[in-house]
Amino acid sequence: MDTLTRMRTFIAVVDEDGFSAAGRALGRSKALVSKYVSELEDELGVRLLNRTTRKLSLTEIGHSYFHEAQSIIHQVDMLQETVQDKSGKPRGLLRLSAPRSLADSPLMQTVMGFAESQPDVSLELVLEDRFVDLIQEAFDVAIRITSLEDSSLIARRLGSFRIVTCASPEVLSQYGEVKTPADLIDRPCLIDSNQKSRQSWTYVDQGKRLTIPVKGRVETNSPQAVRLAALASLGFARTLHMLVEEDLKQGRLVKVLDEFEAEDRGIFVVYANRRHLSSKIRAFVDYMSKNYQRNGD
Repeated sequence: MDTLTRMRTFIAVVDEDGFSAAGRALGRSKALVSKYVSELEDELGVRLLNRTTRKLSLTEIGHSYFHEAQSIIHQVDMLQETVQDKSGKPRGLLRLSAPRSLADSPLMQTVMGFAESQPDVSLELVLEDRFVDLIQEAFDVAIRITSLEDSSLIARRLGSFRIVTCASPEVLSQYGEVKTPADLIDRPCLIDSNQKSRQSWTYVDQGKRLTIPVKGRVETNSPQAVRLAALASLGFARTLHMLVEEDLKQGRLVKVLDEFEAEDRGIFVVYANRRHLSSKIRAFVDYMSKNYQRNGD
């Protein structure tokens, strides 16, 4: 039995949270799965898993080995796909990382459009508000906002990302005109808990950053829910322009403090600098660039 098979089995046990579930996923018996993992531990000379009758957990070294093994298996699979993919037809699993705050956005509609257009590609979409390590965490591609700090990544700009502060006409009528960011301090604000500084909003005044403490009785982890709360006249919202664009056009919401907003930030699709790029990654990047070229969002 080769090491790669044992590694795949170990990864399946962790992913499926058990030997029985891993066996079902792999089409193998529980006993054989357990045997492979034990052989891997014997080969390495370390214990990777803590086993009890009710719970399975990674040891400290098992946790490190799991992430390294994921990366190795992913690279092996990518190499095999590149060699076998002579026709250039996209296929296989595409692992995509994207910010949670974009889950309800038109950009995700474009991602799903790609999945629909490529029936031979399976999509694993992981939404979380952190920059993942594409290589170490075995991601094929990521969607990122703002600056790109990792020069080893290849990036293609999809468009711009704009934040707006807005409220319904009823809220503006009730609480009065908002002329400066400080005017928000005593007004009800809708808190998006996805934001790192959810109790403060940052603006720019003549090149200087202003941090304004905000509070309100509605807090949610969904930008779409923030939009609905703003439409219900529950307070001032600070959210993605792309989510409220139509509401602003129709007058259901009104922008405030636009002159104090920071410059637009870019939305990029990024991938590792691989010499041989698989057709599924190339197809995804090309599809996103063609179908999501929006500016001023």
